[in-house]
Amino acid sequence: MAGPDAHVEQWPDEDPDDHDDDTEPYWFPGHHLPGHARGMGLTHHTQEGALLDFAGSLDPSKPLHKITAWVMLVVFGLPVFFYVLRLVLAVLPG
Repeated sequence: MAGPDAHVEQWPDEDPDDHDDDTEPYWFPGHHLPGHARGMGLTHHTQEGALLDFAGSLDPSKPLHKITAWVMLVVFGLPVFFYVLRLVLAVLPG
């Protein structure tokens, strides 16, 4: 028969999830924002901050994340491209 300590699990000395401070875990929203965005007051609660947090959480090693990044680039880049095209066509004679 096994002793009283037979089923006691030994935890590693350096547990990566072990923290005694009051900081949120790394998987909580808002931890993918760049430092300068946080300095401007953006959080994951604002529209711009939520987009930055989402884009920062994309992993380039995953194909679906790459596709998502390209779709976001097209969605946000096309209106700028069309505005510049309209501006150029309005300035050019003809």
